[in-house]
Amino acid sequence: MNVLILGSGAREHALARACANSPVIGSLFVAPGNPGCATVAQTVALSLTDNAKVTAFCRAESIDLVVVGPEGPLVSGLGDDLLAAGVSCFGPTKGAAKLEGSKVYAKDFCREFGIPTGAYRGFRDPDEAKAYIHQLGAPIVVKADGLAGGKGVVVANTLEEAEKGVDALLLAALGSEGLTIVVEEFLEGEEVSFFALCDGVTAVPFASAQDHKRVGDGDTGPNTGGMGAYSPASVMTPALIQRVMREVVAPTLRGMNERGTPFRGALFAGLMVNADGPKVIEFNVRFGDPEAEVILPRLQDDLLPLLLACASGTLPSNAPRFYSDAALAVVMAARGYPGEPVRGSRIRGIEDAETVPGVLVFHGGTREVDGAILADGGRVLAVTALGSDVAEAQRRAYRAVDRINWPEGFYRRDIGWRGIARKAK
Repeated sequence: MNVLILGSGAREHALARACANSPVIGSLFVAPGNPGCATVAQTVALSLTDNAKVTAFCRAESIDLVVVGPEGPLVSGLGDDLLAAGVSCFGPTKGAAKLEGSKVYAKDFCREFGIPTGAYRGFRDPDEAKAYIHQLGAPIVVKADGLAGGKGVVVANTLEEAEKGVDALLLAALGSEGLTIVVEEFLEGEEVSFFALCDGVTAVPFASAQDHKRVGDGDTGPNTGGMGAYSPASVMTPALIQRVMREVVAPTLRGMNERGTPFRGALFAGLMVNADGPKVIEFNVRFGDPEAEVILPRLQDDLLPLLLACASGTLPSNAPRFYSDAALAVVMAARGYPGEPVRGSRIRGIEDAETVPGVLVFHGGTREVDGAILADGGRVLAVTALGSDVAEAQRRAYRAVDRINWPEGFYRRDIGWRGIARKAK
């Protein structure tokens, strides 16, 4: 089977590694990829915003399946163009991708189909948004309506912070059409990333993970695209997984079909779990990053047939099998992130880090120049370790991180703290 993976981050490196290990893989391409992807696949200089060129490449290389990593191409309709050209795509059509492309759409969808979520309203007018903030009180959450790479979120502890968030996000959205920000109820509890595989009709649970969004130790500082993760999420008991499938995933699939936009691909529900059960914070329509870097190394079954079954509407009803090991990833980021990262610094010691038992280093924002690996983005590396439990995976991951020589990088030292604390009780 010839496969094209689209994207350039650590998620795509993890997807490429999993697909490269499949016994049914033929030619494997990643576009545009990164130096890590290039160790397991052929990288291709394709623009993810040029649907015609992506489709032409698929025809020229007899691609059997396109796996779309990031959300942008899906929201812009790449899946539709590929399907029209007769190319199978793991990822939803433009209509179904609105679950991620618009926070207001997703919230309205939850309300229509009885999916548990928090109170909310969408706004363009800052004064109306601020009036609603005073009505709900703080803490409160302000979000950009559209795609923001995980950084268009303000979790405000005071009314003043919330008002500043409204002004900042509306200013960033000037010129866009429709509703531009969402003001949401702050939900207490434990945040979880839950993934289900869907083929438009059938959905099966895939895996869970817990991301660490804040930039600093102790969950401090601004939100990021994710500073690390571990899997499985310790809060996700078998009973809770069944409840999420029943109360979140099943009505989502039903609602998507009723709207004429069947959902195929990875349904990623960002959940808040508390004594009342799970509530949807947001939907994503693809694998997460850094969640993919901890979920895919744990997968026991062959990934590639699962992806193809989602794309072709032939997904079996039994859930995929995972190893019992836990996995934990520490994201190493470039100085300046989540603002403007410093680019071009050299990273040494990646090979040494991978000599630690159970460790894999996934490339995110890197480039190679004359054999040297340079930082070329915000989240630059994801250092993943497997272990018998989260504590062992954490020890191995940080042992590997300490072997990487990159003075211009930084990372959190407490990834996995919730899972370790829960086991210690």
